[in-house]
Amino acid sequence: MPLNRRDFVTRSAATAAGAALVGGLSTAAATPAAAAGAAPQDHHDPHRAKFTVCGTTDVHGHVVNWDYFTDAVYTDKQHNAVGLAKISTLVNQVRDEVGWDRTLLIDAGDIIQGTQLSYYFARVEPIASDADEVPEHPMATAMNTMGYDAAALGNHEFNYGIPTVRAFEEQLDFPLLGANALHAKNEKPAFQPYLIKTLHLGGGRPLKVGILGLTNPGIAIWDKANVQGRMTFAGIVEMARVYVPKMRAAGADIVVVSAHSGIDEPSSYGDQLPFPEDASGQMAAEVPGIDAVLVGHTHKEVPQRLIVNKETGRTVVLSEPLCWGQRLTRFDFEVEFARGEWHVSSLTASVLNSNTAQEDQEVVSLVKAQHDKVVAYVNQVIGTSKVDLSIAEARFKDTPIIDLIGRVQQDTVKAALAGTAHANLPVLAQAAPFNRTADIPAGTLKLRDVAGLYIYENTLEARLMTGAQIKDYLEFSMTYFAQLAPGAPVNPDALTNQHDIPDYNFDSVYGVEYDVDIAQPVGSRIVNLSCAGKPVDPAAQFVLAVNNYRANGGGNFPHVAAAQQVWTNSDEIRNTMIAWVKAKGVIDPADFAAVSWRLVRAGVPVF
Repeated sequence: MPLNRRDFVTRSAATAAGAALVGGLSTAAATPAAAAGAAPQDHHDPHRAKFTVCGTTDVHGHVVNWDYFTDAVYTDKQHNAVGLAKISTLVNQVRDEVGWDRTLLIDAGDIIQGTQLSYYFARVEPIASDADEVPEHPMATAMNTMGYDAAALGNHEFNYGIPTVRAFEEQLDFPLLGANALHAKNEKPAFQPYLIKTLHLGGGRPLKVGILGLTNPGIAIWDKANVQGRMTFAGIVEMARVYVPKMRAAGADIVVVSAHSGIDEPSSYGDQLPFPEDASGQMAAEVPGIDAVLVGHTHKEVPQRLIVNKETGRTVVLSEPLCWGQRLTRFDFEVEFARGEWHVSSLTASVLNSNTAQEDQEVVSLVKAQHDKVVAYVNQVIGTSKVDLSIAEARFKDTPIIDLIGRVQQDTVKAALAGTAHANLPVLAQAAPFNRTADIPAGTLKLRDVAGLYIYENTLEARLMTGAQIKDYLEFSMTYFAQLAPGAPVNPDALTNQHDIPDYNFDSVYGVEYDVDIAQPVGSRIVNLSCAGKPVDPAAQFVLAVNNYRANGGGNFPHVAAAQQVWTNSDEIRNTMIAWVKAKGVIDPADFAAVSWRLVRAGVPVF
């Protein structure tokens, strides 16, 4: 009688139990006879064999093909689909093709943050709890069911604090890898650095595949409040240099790195850390002994990138599947056993599109109760809105929907500073357009409408800055725009996101008024900067309400990370906004909307 997937995963885990290494864990996959669908041995040439490593990254809490902000099946202009349920179908197709015993499944991080489904089980019914009954995280349910072999830590794993990461780790049937995540007190690994899987391919001895997990050093900045004094994060390249030789010495014939680090993007945090943010390409070029790299973090689709190692001259194959479960990477290996050793004779990478697959109904059914609970949660009515508020033009115009974020943050900080030494200072507020599809409809307002506007788990801080520093801050933000001469045609899509700056790093500041002259070069664009109708004094003091990501140095904005903190709060800004709306009852732009800024060329408005 053939085995189903759950039987295969269970028996493989049982076969693997007990084999351990100091630096990692060595496990053996089931032999070909242990599973239905195993690929036949190549009897005419028993020394050649094939196997495949499948990979996902930046799934960000997507299990099913559902958008919790719109309360509908996920859709976009490219007709993509999302979620592990569809990825599961693709993985099983690969397993049926290659052999279940010859297919590994790994992830490159950013698993437990990103949707209201993942948020709910971090904050509303938290998995890190002392309650008698703790729910299983739906991402753990899905990934265990799918038979993942390992996953690297992503930076967003730490958004909810280390206890939540540990609680998630406890629920997994596979290791969370993070060779460069270290205990602050002794710089020893805080997570398992690597894993070695044993594959029985027929002919020769069993093949050992090492999987090294590396996370992003930027965690030290982005989640400073959650990790400072508890964990440190070493460089990607530096720790690969340490662990790849250890893995080879431990018997790994093949080394695959799962790295939550892009290939070669510039670091968003500048030189605040000695380690680059996106170093997978540098690692492939400089660290010998790596065969393949599953790339994560940048939310880009890179089917295959080839980089020659400078020391060995060997080609390393890198691949990054599109985020949210939109794509699945497959590394297809051909290996040959000769002279007592396994060698890679061919290695290619490609990506599979999840929109070609049906959802795996086993995964869907296992998370259905959790999904239904979250759907009910996000559809709570929290108030009403007098008009529709759209974010569509927020990249190039001051819009009421972004002013709403600024006003909530400004009100919150003003209330917090009442009665303090800073109570009489003007309070300004930073905001950015996080979600290009956000919309607050006229009429009944539901929790998901506000949650869709503020999609990150940022918290709120207040920093003390001068007028000159606020101007510098704004000048830096306006790098987002192209330089455009007076009279030249304007294409909004070509105007923004210069130097690959993402929307979340385009800040406007609520509480001051200014023009942005895009005819001028970067650094000389802010004109007519005023507050309450008067020009801003460069020496004057202001309180800037700012999210923790920016306050800790995310985006490398000037001055703010070094500025004096006068207040901080542990509650997410999203929840602060929901509470503000509930207290008001009605959202009326007349209460907060203001044309604080505009794009101009030589004083003439662009729009």
